[in-house]
Formats: sequence, structure tokens, C-alpha cells
Amino acid sequence: MLKSVLMGVLMAGTIRVAAQDTLMVQGSAPDLYLMHTVRKGETWYSLGRAYGLSPKEIAAKNKMQMDQGLALGKEITIPLGKNNFVQDGEGHVGNGFRPVYHQVLEKETLYRISVKYGKVPLDNVRHWNNFSGDGVKKDALLIVGYVKGTGQSTIPASTVIPPAPVQPPPTVTKQELPTLPKTDTPAPKSQPSEPEKKQTPPPPPPTETSVGRTPAIPEGGFEQLYMQQTANSKHVATEKGPGTWFRSNAVSGSGKYYALHNTAPRGTIVKVTNPLNGKFIYAKVLDAIPQLKANANLIIKLSDAAQEALGTREARFYCELSYDEK
Repeated sequence: MLKSVLMGVLMAGTIRVAAQDTLMVQGSAPDLYLMHTVRKGETWYSLGRAYGLSPKEIAAKNKMQMDQGLALGKEITIPLGKNNFVQDGEGHVGNGFRPVYHQVLEKETLYRISVKYGKVPLDNVRHWNNFSGDGVKKDALLIVGYVKGTGQSTIPASTVIPPAPVQPPPTVTKQELPTLPKTDTPAPKSQPSEPEKKQTPPPPPPTETSVGRTPAIPEGGFEQLYMQQTANSKHVATEKGPGTWFRSNAVSGSGKYYALHNTAPRGTIVKVTNPLNGKFIYAKVLDAIPQLKANANLIIKLSDAAQEALGTREARFYCELSYDEK
């Protein structure tokens, strides 16, 4: 009971952080805007650079004077308009733009979403989110446009898992022979010495990661283990929500992927599905998600080798999980 109460308080306190990491659009066209929570060191000018607007325009929208400064934690409204918001057919990630998202409501249609955001063409929404058809699922995050900004993105960098250094084999030295004094008597011929035995270097240690030692990988990935864990099980759990990536040395397309998850025990195989295109993968849980602000509201972190298999390159993506929770 106490754990449930604490989790509720934590979710209430971090929902604003999650919204700022993923840029969630507010309002309806033509009055569209974002909400930004002021962080340490931010100024009117840094907000202007981050969202492609003049600082005066942002201050005027919030009915404030620029000489007032910005208080830490204050909610600032960032207007979206023709000067900093685009909805043409091309994707703009990596070109000084960041995606802006809409969270699908119950019984909401793709057409109604299009109307709400200035009649953005349906084909554009399909292209940005890599799916076809008109069906959208409740709680899915859909890109509905891109906001201009030359400042650093608010989306945190992925966790880096460096490869482990390989220990070199021990150096084998030859024993030095003593120098014989010169005499007139020829030295006896030495017997041929036995060939030096080559020492086999020790095998390299298992790969170490920031979340522990990488376990052995079965041939063909983790699908068979998932089937064994969930066969005839009455404890198959399902989850829906946002996920993100961490860097790994797993090979893209190998089917050998790893995950961080807060409730599934280590070694659990999780089936991860991208509902926008129906693609899925199987990943093995290595550890829990680190308790950082950047990870607030996430349900999973996947090794980045799974991006191509799931058909998405977004820093945060909507997904569905299923796994044996025993």
C-alpha cells in the first residue's frame, strides 16, 4: 500500500518533466503552444534560441517583462506559429528542428487530429510516424509537426555502455645465458635446446556493461526463451507507454537485444511491439531503469540495435510490452 502511494506521488511530480523531454503540443489551431518549465541557468535569450522565437515574443505571450528574469521552475508558454512551427511533408529532425507530439485520446480519429492541428495533411502524419491507414490507438504519441530551434534539445542523451578492455596475454621472456670466457680450447658443441613451448594467452574476459555482465546469447535471439516463459502462464503482464534507447555493442538485425525495466526480474524476456507499424522484437532484461529525471515516466529502455527492427529512429517512442511477471 505504501509503495503504491509513493509511486503516485512520484508520478505526479515527474509528469511535467516527461512532458518537457517529449515536446507535447497544447491547444488547437490557430492557438498552438508548448509549455516549458524553466531550468537552472535559462534566460529569455536561451529560450528564444531553443524555440526559434524572439525573446520579446515569448515574454509578451506570457504577459511578462524581460527585465523580470526567469524564476526556476516557472511554467512558460511557448507559442507555435509560422515563424517557428512547420508541418510540410519532410521530416526535419537533425536540421535544427525537433518533433512535436500529440497523445491520442480515446475514440479519437486521425482526421480529427488533423483538423485540431491546422488541417495538417494526413499523409504527412503517416509519413512522420511511419505507418499507413487511418487507425490510431489510444495513448499513442504522434508527431504533428516540428518546432524550430538552434538550442540544445531537451531530450537527454542515451546512456553509453562502453566496450570492456581486453587484457593482453602475459609477456614471455627468454632466459639469458652467461657469457663464456675466451680460451684457446674450442668450446664443446652445445646440445640443441628443446624448442620453447608457446604459451596460450588466456581468453578475453566477458564483456562488462554499465548495467552488469552481458549474459550468454542463445542462437537466434530470445524468442524461444520468451515462448518458454509465457507458455501456459497466467501471469503475462502487458504495458503501454513511452520508451527510449541506450547504446550497446549488440549487432543491428541480430535479434539479440537487451532492456532495462523497473518491474520485470532480471533475465525476463520482454516482447516489445511498435503499434504504429506492427513490428516487434524480443529483449532480455538486464537491470532496472536508473532513477533519473530524464527517465521519468518511461516503461522501458532498449539497446539501440533494435531501432531498425522496430522501424523507428525517434529518441522517445510509444510501445506495447508483454512478459511473464512471475
